[in-house]
Amino acid sequence: MQPIMTVAELNAFLDREFPQIHVDGRIYEIEAVAPGEAVLSVKASEKHLRPGGTISGPTMMALADLAAYAVILAHIGPVALAVTTNLNMNFLRKPEPGDLVGTCRLLKLGKRLAVTECAITGRAGGDLVAHATATYSIPPR
Repeated sequence: MQPIMTVAELNAFLDREFPQIHVDGRIYEIEAVAPGEAVLSVKASEKHLRPGGTISGPTMMALADLAAYAVILAHIGPVALAVTTNLNMNFLRKPEPGDLVGTCRLLKLGKRLAVTECAITGRAGGDLVAHATATYSIPPR
C-alpha cells in the first residue's frame, strides 16, 4: 500500500489543523513516510523529564499517538476527524534524555478502523524503550 500524502503535506496538514502541537516550538517532526509506515521524532527537552532523568510517559504516548495518526493519514489522505479509540502502551526501558524516534506501522487499514504499532527508541537506536498499539476510528468518506 503506497502512501498518498508526503512528509511535507502531512506537516502542512498538522500545522493547519493542530497548531497547538507546536505551542512550545516544533518538537514533534514527521521524518519519513513509506508504504505502511511513518517515522516521527520528538525533541525531548528538560520539561519532558521525570525525576531520575527519564523521559515522561505522556511524552512517549503523544509520540506514539501522533505517529499512528500520521501513518494513517499518509495512506487515507487528510481526514481531520479520524480519532484514537484505543492506545495501549508498554514502557520497556528507561529512555535516556534526548530525542526519541517512533517508527509506526499499519497493521490493518479498513474502511472504518485502522490498527497500528509503534516502536520507540532513542535517536541513536538500540533497544526499544516503549511499544504501543493504537486503533483509530475513520469517519465515513
